[in-house]
This record gives sequence, structure tokens and C-alpha cells, in this order.
Amino acid sequence: MIFTNFFAGARRPAIAYAVLVRRARVIFMLAVMAALAIPAAAWATSGDEASTQKYIQADYALVQVGGAKLGAARAALRTVRSQIEGECPRAAAESPQNPDSTQLSDEIIGAMVTNAYHTAVPAGEAFVRATQGLRWSNHRLTSTIQSYVAKLKVLIGLAPPNVCADVRAWVASDYQTLPASTVRFDAQFMPNWVAIGELPGSLAPYERSSEKAVLHRAVALEEQLTEFEAGDGVETWGNIMNALVLNP
Repeated sequence: MIFTNFFAGARRPAIAYAVLVRRARVIFMLAVMAALAIPAAAWATSGDEASTQKYIQADYALVQVGGAKLGAARAALRTVRSQIEGECPRAAAESPQNPDSTQLSDEIIGAMVTNAYHTAVPAGEAFVRATQGLRWSNHRLTSTIQSYVAKLKVLIGLAPPNVCADVRAWVASDYQTLPASTVRFDAQFMPNWVAIGELPGSLAPYERSSEKAVLHRAVALEEQLTEFEAGDGVETWGNIMNALVLNP
């Protein structure tokens, strides 16, 4: 009994010491984790800013070329219109207005867009190369950017359709069946139809004050390109639809 009490008494300080050691280790580990968290947060901010800077520069380079190529894009739209007017005028005369005619209208828009975008394929490819690997700590922003990049990549690689051949095939079926080429083209074009230039608002927290001038110029160029689509684009589409006598 004496020996038992002695060892029990001797173990109490040892146990207390062990508890203190474990607590000290836990406190030390928490301190290390807290110290590591600061550089991790700093890295995330730095990484976000670096990705944002690269994206802004790539977007600006793209819309710069787009603005410089407006004359070529107008010429491309005139070529599409003149080809259709010359090859198949009134090809859809007396055709019904139905979902098939709407898909042919979409194909005409796609023919215009792809021909216009093909005037700046190298710039589009350079944009895709510069941005397709960019990532942000904001996963929604990353998804938004990468979705836009993927869509633009499809558009610049999409071959323009043969509108006259497809309209004639539809007419030959007595307006019952769209050609597979129309269905296939629309399935690729419509979900991927995006404008030249994209600056999501969620980039703002990562933008540097030194980038404001570039952003201002990029936005102005994007507005110029949008005006071109709303003006020349809509007018050309209307003229082609009238030339074919096709109801959208």
C-alpha cells in the first residue's frame, strides 16, 4: 500500500507534465497553421491579381484587333449578302414561318458572324492561348471566364455554312425536313455565340488602379464592336432574309 501511494504520488507530477507538453504542442501547431495561413491568403490575392492582369491585357489585345478589323468585317458581311443574293434569290419564296425557318435564320446569322470573325482568327487564337489556363480563387469567376474562352474558341474554328444549299434542300423537302448540315451548324453556333471582348464585373476586386486606362479603352472598343453588330449586322441580316423571302 505504501509503495502504491508512493508511485501514485510520483505519477501525478509526471501526468501533469505530459498534459502540459501536449497542450504546448497543440498551441505550437495552431500557431504554425495560423502563420502558414497568412502567406496562403497573400498568395491567393497575388495569384488572382496576376490572372486578372493577364486577362485584361489579352482582352484588350483582342478588341484592339477587332476594332482595327471593322472594315474587313463589313466587307465580309457584304460578301455574304452578295453571294446569297447572286446564288439563290427568292429561294425560300412562299415558305412557311415555323421552327425550321427560324433555324435557317439562325444559320444566316451564323454565316455572317463566322465570316466576320474569320477576319481576325490569329488574334482570337492568341487570346485563347493566353487565357485558357487562367484561374482565380473565385471559382465562379474562373467558370465564367473559361466558358467565354471555350465559346470563342469554337466560333473562330467554325466553318461558315452554305446557306443557299441548305435553303434549297429545305425547299426540296417541301419544307418538311431541315438538312443535317443546318441542324449540325446551329447546334455548334448558337450555344457558343459570344461577342468579341468580355470583361465580367466580378473581375473588379482584383483589378489594379494602374489598369484603369486599359480597361477604359477596352470597354470603349467593345461598345464600338457592339454598335457594329447592332447596325451593320442587323441590316445585313434583314437584307439577306428579304433576298431569300425567308420568314424568321
